[in-house]
Amino acid sequence: MTANAMPVLRVRDLRVTYYTDAGRVAAVNGVSFDLAPGERLGLVGESGCGKSTLALALMRMIKPPGRIESGSAVVRTAQGEIDLLTLDEAAMRKVRLSVISYIPQGAMNALNPVLRVEQQMLDALQAHMPQMPRREMLARAEAALESVELSRDVLRRYPHELSGGMKQRVCIAIGILLSPRVIIADEPTSALDVVVQRQVMETLRRVQEQLGASLILIGHDMGLMAQVAHRVAVMYAGQFVEISPVHAMFTQPLHPYAQALIQSLPRLENRGVFHGLPGMAPSLLRLPSGCAFHPRCAYVMDACRREAPPTVSTPDGRLVQCYLYAAAKEGESAAMQERASPQPQEGMRA
Repeated sequence: MTANAMPVLRVRDLRVTYYTDAGRVAAVNGVSFDLAPGERLGLVGESGCGKSTLALALMRMIKPPGRIESGSAVVRTAQGEIDLLTLDEAAMRKVRLSVISYIPQGAMNALNPVLRVEQQMLDALQAHMPQMPRREMLARAEAALESVELSRDVLRRYPHELSGGMKQRVCIAIGILLSPRVIIADEPTSALDVVVQRQVMETLRRVQEQLGASLILIGHDMGLMAQVAHRVAVMYAGQFVEISPVHAMFTQPLHPYAQALIQSLPRLENRGVFHGLPGMAPSLLRLPSGCAFHPRCAYVMDACRREAPPTVSTPDGRLVQCYLYAAAKEGESAAMQERASPQPQEGMRA
C-alpha cells in the first residue's frame, strides 16, 4: 500500500434503499470512504448492517425492490476516472472483471453446476475480449488457475467434482482473469474449515499483491481481519461508524460499538469469560432517532438521542462517527467525554 497516494476508489454519500411492503429500508445510508492503491480494507459488522449491499451496489448488481438512490463511486484507471454509478448497463458489463471484480459469498452456489470450469472462465473472457483466439483464452485461464495453486486439469471438471476450497479458488481465479484494479471479496472463507480458510486467504492476498490491486474484504472474523487488513471499517445500521488502521482498531478502538466488538473477542488470559453487547441491532425499517447505536451504548448522552453525530477525522487520520469525539453545541468533545457516564458491562461466565 502506497502512503498518501491518490485513492484508486473514492466513494461518496452512497445510499441504497429497498422498497418493501413493510416500508422503506435504508440498507446503505450515506457511506463514504477512500481505498488506496494496494490497500486491503476489512469491512466488519453484524449481519444485516449493509455490508453485502454495499458490495453489490459498487458492482451495480442491486436488484428490485432495491435501488441506488444517490452517491458516487469513482475508480481511477490508466484511462481516467470512471464513476461506476453513472455508467449505463452495457458500459458497466465491460467494467466488471476488468476494473472491479466480485468474489461472491458462498462459492458452493456461485458456480454454474452444469458447466465445466473451462466454459465458465472462457465465457467471462469472451464477454470482454470477443476477438481473442480460443487458444489465448485457454492459456489465460490456465495461468489464472495456476496463480491460485490449482492444476490445469481443473478446467475440465464440473463444480461438483471440486472441494469447497477448490471452488473458492476457482472463484478467485475468475475474479482476477482481467487484472482488475479493485477486488471485492464477500466472506470468501465462509463454510470452510479453519485450515482451508487460511490457505484461501493466503492465496487471495498473494494474487492481490501480484496484481497490485486493492481489496475490500467483507467478513465477521475479526481475527482474520487482524491478519490480513491494512485498515478496518466498522459498519452499523447502514453506516460506517469507524475506519481505523488495523493495529489501532484492535488496540484502541474509538467508537463504542467498535470497542464492544473488540471486547467480545475471546482471550487466553480470560478463558471462560465472555463480554456481550446488550440489546439487538435495530431494524432498518424503524431506526431510532439520532445515533442508531444509542439504545445499546454505554456512553449515551442527550445529543445522541436527538441528532445523528457527524463523522470526525482524528489527528492520526482515523474516522469516527460519535459525539464523544465531536465538538458539540455546549463545548468541545473533551468536555463531552468527561460528562459521559458509561454503564459497565458484566462478563457472562461460561
